[in-house]
Amino acid sequence: MQTESGFYGLGIAPKLMEAVKRAKFAVPTPIQRKSIPVAIEGKDIIGIAQTGTGKTLAFGVPMLQRLAQVKGRGLVVLPTRELALQVDEMLHKIGRSLGLRTAVLIGGASMVNQKKMLRRTPHILIATPGRLIDHLEQKNVNLHDIRVLVLDEADRMLDMGFAPQLQRILKAIPRERQTMLFSATMPDKIVAIARSYMKLPVRVEVAPSGTVAERVTHELFVVKREDKINLLTKLLETYRGPVLVFSRTKFGIRRIVQALRAAGLSAGELHSNRSLAQRREALDGFKSGKYRVLVATDIAARGIDVVGIELVVNYDIPENPEDYIHRVGRTGRAGETGHAISFATADQGADVRAIEKLVRVNLPISKLPGLPPPRLEPRHEPRANRRYSRPPRRGGLYRTRHRHSR
Repeated sequence: MQTESGFYGLGIAPKLMEAVKRAKFAVPTPIQRKSIPVAIEGKDIIGIAQTGTGKTLAFGVPMLQRLAQVKGRGLVVLPTRELALQVDEMLHKIGRSLGLRTAVLIGGASMVNQKKMLRRTPHILIATPGRLIDHLEQKNVNLHDIRVLVLDEADRMLDMGFAPQLQRILKAIPRERQTMLFSATMPDKIVAIARSYMKLPVRVEVAPSGTVAERVTHELFVVKREDKINLLTKLLETYRGPVLVFSRTKFGIRRIVQALRAAGLSAGELHSNRSLAQRREALDGFKSGKYRVLVATDIAARGIDVVGIELVVNYDIPENPEDYIHRVGRTGRAGETGHAISFATADQGADVRAIEKLVRVNLPISKLPGLPPPRLEPRHEPRANRRYSRPPRRGGLYRTRHRHSR
C-alpha cells in the first residue's frame, strides 16, 4: 500500500525505512529511485548523475542494508576531504539509530585519532585514496573483509591523478564484493575500471553525461583581466544571496578575498593550502551565513553540499570543460533555480566554445555595466590546433598554412 514516503516499494528493510523517515527523507531523487532497488539486490552499479542529485543516499541505503545481511565492512573512496566529511555526516543521519560506526581517513587530520577510530572496528571506512594508502602501508587497516565498495566521484579522482592509488586499493580488496561506482561523467578511464574490476555492472543514468542542471541559467562577461575584481564587486551588489566564486589558483583566491573584504563583503577562502580546520571553518561559515561569498579552487566543485547558493561565478574559465559542469552543479540543487556567470578574456573564445560544445548550452554574452559589449575572438579551434594565417595580399584571400608546412 502506498504511504506518505516515496521510499516504500524500493526494497528497503523496515528498520532502515524507519531510519530514512526519521531523517526526514520523503521523496527519492531519480538517481535514488533507480539505484536503490538494483543495489539492494547486490548487483554492481555504475551510476551517472549530476552533482547534487542525492548520490550519497543512493549508495548509503543499500550499503547499510547489505552490511546488516553479510559479515564484513563497507568502504567508500572519494576525492576530497570535504566530500568525505559530508558523506560521513549523511550516513550517520540514517545510520545513527542503527548503531553505525564509521572511520574517516583523510589527509590533514590526525593519524592518531584515525587509528583510534580504526580500533573501534567501524562498519564503514570513508577515505581519500592517499590517506588510505598511508594506513595500508603502516598496517593500521586491512581490507580483507570489505564486502561493499563505493567509488564516489570516480571521474574526479582520475582527473586528480589517483589512478595508481585506486588500482592498489582495488587489488587489496576481495574480488567477491559488491561495487558501486558513481560519477558525473563517463570517460574511457571509468569504462576501463568497470571492465577490469566490476561484474556485469548495471548502468543507471538519470542525465546524459556532460549535461548541466536544467534549472540553472548561464551568462558570460568578456572582460579584461584587470577589470574582473571590479566586475565581481559590481555583481555582488545585485545578487544578495550566497555566492560561490571559482578561481584557478590559490594566489588568485587570496587576492580576490582581500579585495572583497576591502569592499566590506564577508568572504571565506577554500583551497588545498588551507589546513583541514581552516577549510572546515570556511565551509561552515559559508553554510551559516558568516561568509556571504566563498572563493574556492576546483576542490569545491564537487561534493560540497550547501543548499541555496544563488550564484556561481567562474572568475576564471576552468582549464577542463568538464569542470564547468561540476562548478555550476553547486547551484540549482534539489529542484531550486540557480544562475552561473563566467568571466572570459577576449582571447578565450576557444575555451568558451569547448564548454558550450560539451554542455550543449550557449553562454550568452552580457554587456558590462556602463561599457559597450566586447567581443570574443572569432570561433576557432583550440590553441594547439590553430592554423597560422598571413595577411591578405592586395585583392586576394587569406592564405592558410599548416604549421608543419612552414
